[in-house]
Amino acid sequence: MTVIDIPGSKSVTARALFLAAAAEGTTTLLRPLVSDDTEGFAEGLAALGYAVRREPGAWHVEGRPAGPGADTADVYCRDGATTARFLPALAATGRGTYRFDASAQMRRRPLGPLTAALRTLGVDLRHGGEEGHHPLAVHARGVRGGALTLDAGQSSQYLTALLMLGPLTAEGLDITVTDLVSEPYVEITLAMMRSFGADVRREGRTYRVAPTGYRARTYAVEPDASTASYFFAAAALEPGRSVTVPGLGTGALQGDLAFVDVLRRMGADVEIGRDATTVRSTGTLRGLTVNMRDISDTMPTLAAMAPFADGPVRIEDVANTRVKECDRLDACAENLRRLGITVRTGPDWIEIHPGTPAGPVGITTRGDHRIVMSFAVTALRTPGITFDDPGCVKKTFPDFHRAFDAFARTP
Repeated sequence: MTVIDIPGSKSVTARALFLAAAAEGTTTLLRPLVSDDTEGFAEGLAALGYAVRREPGAWHVEGRPAGPGADTADVYCRDGATTARFLPALAATGRGTYRFDASAQMRRRPLGPLTAALRTLGVDLRHGGEEGHHPLAVHARGVRGGALTLDAGQSSQYLTALLMLGPLTAEGLDITVTDLVSEPYVEITLAMMRSFGADVRREGRTYRVAPTGYRARTYAVEPDASTASYFFAAAALEPGRSVTVPGLGTGALQGDLAFVDVLRRMGADVEIGRDATTVRSTGTLRGLTVNMRDISDTMPTLAAMAPFADGPVRIEDVANTRVKECDRLDACAENLRRLGITVRTGPDWIEIHPGTPAGPVGITTRGDHRIVMSFAVTALRTPGITFDDPGCVKKTFPDFHRAFDAFARTP
């Protein structure tokens, strides 16, 4: 059995940085993810006037409940969607002018439902180019609060940004959601908000957030379940292999751990304990039809291993993966076809037929870290796979190639 220490969760680290910055007192984050996305988030906080001190294994954030310490700032969000969506909401609580921009990749990704909601709350927010996209400027004077309706069918991050804003408003927020994707990520948000002292409740489709503010604390970041999916998939794929990931067990916040339930349906032996999860190959990998709306970040992982199943693998209800770092549905289909696999796609689904991927093939990554890490799983049984941009894994796991190669070489 191989034991793999997975880096901290990107989703949890980003939320923890927001909550720490907004809290009364100094928060210490233990085992935060150190990657391009999270470093960009921390640098964004620093540009806004928050004190962030980073040391190995721990980041310390001095909270400012009244909002950013700077009265003017330019924030570059890099490729980070959490940075690009969460920090403008945080900046709105202050007093000043804050300008945000991002990479070409992030500029393409939508912000419209979030910025429209902020405007509904009275935030003076202006897009510098295409409406609903970066760059944007926030002319902040605090947020009173109130009621709004939100469509979060494109990204749950819109809802998360507004939920985390709620305790910092003068009157609180009532958010009624008409559509919601990746709901487990919202559950992460709610649990973390409560751990920092917030009062937030869900009543049907409405989330009610009281204006409580936040209290600083020491917060341990759990391993990234999305990143763990590549190692779990590899263990299920390779006969005689098993892997255990400590820190992800029955109490894990992240919904993406449910990827192991998909592997169990395919025939893998899965054990979820209190503090760890283990996946073992049984030598069987069955085809299936699965709805991955709530765990769509692991869709490419399943797509990349799907050719090795004994029947078709159909993944449904994943339209939102078309507006991630790239159109992931299309990227998976393109690369699988280049490997000689029969693939069918629709607006929100992909169906992959059994086959033997044939290399050598250069995987077109489109600069997307999850395409690289997913097709690294395919490469375990397909000699000759290379990547046109292997370094884009720095977004969430800079050490991925070394760690995955070491795992692959371990008997």
